Amino acid sequence: MSAVALPAPPPAPPADPFAHLPPVAPLRWTREEYYRLAEAGYFAGKRVMLIDGEIIAMTPQNEPHSTGIIVSAVALHAAFGDEMTYRQQMPLNLGQASDPEPDIAVEAGPPRSQPRRHPTTALLVVEVADSSLAYDTGDKASLYAAGGIADYWVVDLVHNRLIVFRDPKPDAAARFGHGYTSIRYLGRADTVVPLAAPNSAVAVADLLP
Repeated sequence: MSAVALPAPPPAPPADPFAHLPPVAPLRWTREEYYRLAEAGYFAGKRVMLIDGEIIAMTPQNEPHSTGIIVSAVALHAAFGDEMTYRQQMPLNLGQASDPEPDIAVEAGPPRSQPRRHPTTALLVVEVADSSLAYDTGDKASLYAAGGIADYWVVDLVHNRLIVFRDPKPDAAARFGHGYTSIRYLGRADTVVPLAAPNSAVAVADLLP
């Protein structure tokens, strides 16, 4: 029997001529540059925020999200009283490269006592989350923990509950090097006591639309 010639193996793929080049890195902005872009009109008609030097588009609000912000603000005002400032979707200065706009941030002191600059901390930060739930409970939680926010709540519209984050600590595995060591999941029938208002209980049902 004569031998059967086998087909030649395919040629090796050519070497990547660009393998030696460094990976492409995103262009990062400082808060000052970010505000200059806003003043120049680059974000006209858009909702954006600065996180870790990146300009991120914010998703449009649906009706449950809007209602969640409104009812949460009313419930927090009842718990904290008139001597606080309730900032809704306004910047929180968490460093040179991050300027998030939490749905609600409770600041110590009435509005006219506040300095004329974006605050760098808050007694309580609240995010109302549906499509942004993974981000608000992941990277955003790490960002607030790194910023020293002791009390962070996520009104979870997907599961009809409240998630309470407390005790921020360093965490090398987290996006911003910090995370919360206490995470509680509360249902509509539960209540929660703000760290900065220990004599006031907030019904979770009052935070949900």
